[in-house]
Amino acid sequence: MTDNSDDEGPAQYASPPCFMHELDPAYQMPLSDWTDVRRWRKAERERLIGARLAVSADARAAMSQRIAESLDALIGDVSGRMVSLYWPFRGEPDLRGWMASINARGGRTALPVVIEKGRPLVFRAYAPGDRLEKGVWNIPIPAEGDPVLPDIVISPMVGIAPGNYRLGYGGGFYDRTLAAMPFRPLVIGVGYELQRIPTIYPQPHDIPMTTVVTEAVAGK
Repeated sequence: MTDNSDDEGPAQYASPPCFMHELDPAYQMPLSDWTDVRRWRKAERERLIGARLAVSADARAAMSQRIAESLDALIGDVSGRMVSLYWPFRGEPDLRGWMASINARGGRTALPVVIEKGRPLVFRAYAPGDRLEKGVWNIPIPAEGDPVLPDIVISPMVGIAPGNYRLGYGGGFYDRTLAAMPFRPLVIGVGYELQRIPTIYPQPHDIPMTTVVTEAVAGK
């Protein structure tokens, strides 16, 4: 699940100076209001997606494999558990092979579905071979099925900040969804080491991941 809209404001649950992206990534400009944070996040999001796409497809595939191996080590036995993943988008780790392995080992998998802007996602069961249709931003989603509640949510991250905070695509879907679930699943953010940033300037509506897995770190 991904989205391309701008960040929702705090009521729903800067551009930084144009040279900001050229500064040392460790530099943190003090941002005092939501407008500045929103603009800064947008610029940082564009920078990080560009950096991710600049990595060769072969290198991303190798990193995705290491992430899958670390997820196995972290989660353990998947039999009888429902794991929500995502359809890879714009250079995200491709875990579709791992998704197939979960089903082969007695687990079940699901994909998130955007219903409409400003509402939580729903999860629909999906296994490789099930029928897909184009959802928002032409990302494939299960064509049918009742909503399910995953035990484990694997969330792609555009930026990875200390405290397991996630810079996403700006629609607030994951935060809204996790806040609305009747129980808190194990939420694992996945991304590449190159996506680490010093902060996302977290706001009250931002919900941190339980843990984060990259090609170099198996949950932390």
